Amino acid sequence: MITKSHSELYDIIEKILTAAGADSENAAITAEHLVRANLSGVDTHGVWHIGGYVEAIQKEEILATAKPEVIQQNGSSMMVSGNWTFGQVAAKFATERTIELAGEHGIAVTGVVQCHHFGRLGHYPEMAADAGMILLMWAGGYGEVSPAATPYGGRERWLHTNPIALGFPSGSGTTTMSDFATTAISGVKVNNAQRRGEQLPEGCIVDSEGRPSTNAEDFFSGGGHIPFGGHKGYALMTAAEILGRVFTGADSYVNLDRAGPILRNQGATMIMMKADLFQDMAAYQACADELQQRTRAIAPASGFDKVLVPGDPEVNTRATRERDGIPIEDAIWDNIVDTAQSLGLALD
Repeated sequence: MITKSHSELYDIIEKILTAAGADSENAAITAEHLVRANLSGVDTHGVWHIGGYVEAIQKEEILATAKPEVIQQNGSSMMVSGNWTFGQVAAKFATERTIELAGEHGIAVTGVVQCHHFGRLGHYPEMAADAGMILLMWAGGYGEVSPAATPYGGRERWLHTNPIALGFPSGSGTTTMSDFATTAISGVKVNNAQRRGEQLPEGCIVDSEGRPSTNAEDFFSGGGHIPFGGHKGYALMTAAEILGRVFTGADSYVNLDRAGPILRNQGATMIMMKADLFQDMAAYQACADELQQRTRAIAPASGFDKVLVPGDPEVNTRATRERDGIPIEDAIWDNIVDTAQSLGLALD
């Protein structure tokens, strides 16, 4: 395990992306997003991905200098095409434009298509909350070519991890934020368990016969993810697929040469509204703050230090890692070094 400061890691990732062909703006946005994911403790969506991104650039699955654009607008709704650039670049552009649109109309809906991996979905509700906006983001389409999840009551692969992120601002500056896959765990965690030779927790995957398993190898031998919460997670997974892929018409924007089999059908819907839509901002903030304070004041159960508000783990981890640095697993650091060297860069 090695440790890098936020700025050190950002400089490394930005240099790698630039050397791989990204322009300065796209490299900066993507590097900042990846490092912030690690800074927030969401290591599965951080610099772990850099080798895959560089490979996707080299295959032209990511067009590293392309820019997103609004391709359709009708009042308070719009469609954004990433033009097959980095998902982080496309989603940041979409979030910023949706903030403007919601500021004008009170509520706005945006579809996002034709881009690569969005990264940590919670990044975008945090952006919206900083602007006094509530954001609900739903993404789907990942299982059209390479399904990875089993539906509730089924044993065949069907959809995918279909993530959801929800963010609500407060007066204290702490966003109440939830960001989760609709499967019991993310795909990266299954990959990591296989690589490390570790067992998975119970209730995360099934084998090819639909039997519960904790062996990551069973997933890669025809098994699948399980929706979290049984039929309830299954229902949310389906909702994410409808809002992410079906509602946006993502299938009609597919290019077989771009984004790779998991991401080419990807679509996301952002539903954003002003937090002061029904009352003035001071009243909203006071009530949101009171809810957070009352939640944190609840006596913790045995085995817990305290009750957290959704979003607190990310805030707390950021504070720790800003102070102490970001820990990086040796295998991930080796991949970063190897990726850099393949592009003619030497890392200290």
